[in-house]
Amino acid sequence: MQEETARSAIDMFISAFNASDDIYVTALLSQALTSDVVFWGPLGRSEGIAAVERFVLDIRRHPAGTGTMVRCSAVDMPDEWARYQWVFTTPGGGPRLAGTDVVHLRRSLIDQVIVFAGEIEPSAS
Repeated sequence: MQEETARSAIDMFISAFNASDDIYVTALLSQALTSDVVFWGPLGRSEGIAAVERFVLDIRRHPAGTGTMVRCSAVDMPDEWARYQWVFTTPGGGPRLAGTDVVHLRRSLIDQVIVFAGEIEPSAS
């Protein structure tokens, strides 16, 4: 049950990247995130839904065109933390980015997001 709740919040968060119009982004994020969400993204730490919204809108306005964000793994959830893999692709075979997010849930909503963008290279040993 807890994993299903996490999956629902995660999929709602991802749906904000794929909204049919920018005006829907805030509403979708509000259904997935706590108002005081802490977001650890590629540009550092930020707080609040407005900060996450700015990040999502920046991704949606990718120079190669509006892309698509999808969860491409199951949700792995030990206790209140969950992780999943995602892929962002731009139209026409443009740039593709993959990564892993780790999220913390509080009362069925995401209150922390840690974004790991890009693939992890194998160790040299």
